[in-house]
Amino acid sequence: MFATCLNGFVRRQVLAAVVVFASVFAVYSPAKVLAAEPLKVAAIYTVPVEQQWVDRIHKALNAAQERGDIIYVYSENTANTDYERVMREYAEAGHQLIVGEAFAVERAARNVASEYPETAFLMGSSFPAAEPNFAVFDNFIHEPSYLSGMIAGAKSKSGKIGLIGGFAIPEVNRLMHAFMMGAQSINPEVKFTVNFINSWYDPPKAKETAYAMIDSGVDVLYAERFGVSDAAMEKGIFAIGNVIDTASDYPKTILASAIWHMEPTIDKAIAAVKAGEFKAEDYGKYSFMGHGGGSLVVDKTLVDAELLGKVKAVEASILDGSFAVTINDEEPKSSM
Repeated sequence: MFATCLNGFVRRQVLAAVVVFASVFAVYSPAKVLAAEPLKVAAIYTVPVEQQWVDRIHKALNAAQERGDIIYVYSENTANTDYERVMREYAEAGHQLIVGEAFAVERAARNVASEYPETAFLMGSSFPAAEPNFAVFDNFIHEPSYLSGMIAGAKSKSGKIGLIGGFAIPEVNRLMHAFMMGAQSINPEVKFTVNFINSWYDPPKAKETAYAMIDSGVDVLYAERFGVSDAAMEKGIFAIGNVIDTASDYPKTILASAIWHMEPTIDKAIAAVKAGEFKAEDYGKYSFMGHGGGSLVVDKTLVDAELLGKVKAVEASILDGSFAVTINDEEPKSSM
């Protein structure tokens, strides 16, 4: 009888110890400790961080660092020929998430990612994600671009609108097409001149291209690149901004801008890496207005209430899902 009681007592003590140990392990497990620590994140940019597209990524990563979620380092003005080396150096240094743009270095970027399957890569790309660790994103702000096009179509007196972009790649093409569709929804007779400067950052070239369009009768410019709004302000015509809000730099010039918010994309990727759930997927949808990845800003001193009301009505239909802006990645062509 005594032996039986003793055995029961021992079993209860062992079970109690196991429960305590399990509780302690659950609280202090390496996975949970790792998740609580700031993530090491590196970004690689082929242009200066001032360039509007990169500026939005840089801003979102800085915000995450200020919250204490990540430790963030970056390289800017990285030549395409150096991109692979820089990616590999960051991976070797133990950065858990590497962000960048792979548009001109697709093969090199994907090769490096395949060599470091334990590292998460989130790269701007027009191509699909690649297993197991190469996720992609893009600035799908075609919805606010459509809305800005509505304003341009209403404000153009000549019926001639110019569009100046960097390269004719899907992420630029879709924004231009959406902008043109928005303009034609207000003025079906509007004509477009489309030009690409074949550079992501060449303000003087963009400015000169804008001058030529203005001389041809264009009175509203779609400024996909820096330099276009400078020409618009100098010549006293209107411009539409893209990705960032530069209205304060160009008074009485920028009618509206389609803004890209990279925070939803970056925050989703950080959370996935910390949870051990990062995988190869397309993060593009987090740039949609419904996810908070895109918005429209309007200079209400230049856009009257009636026009703004029409724009807001279409915006509401986009957000409630009753209207979808067509995504067209084909290269846009001039119509005049």
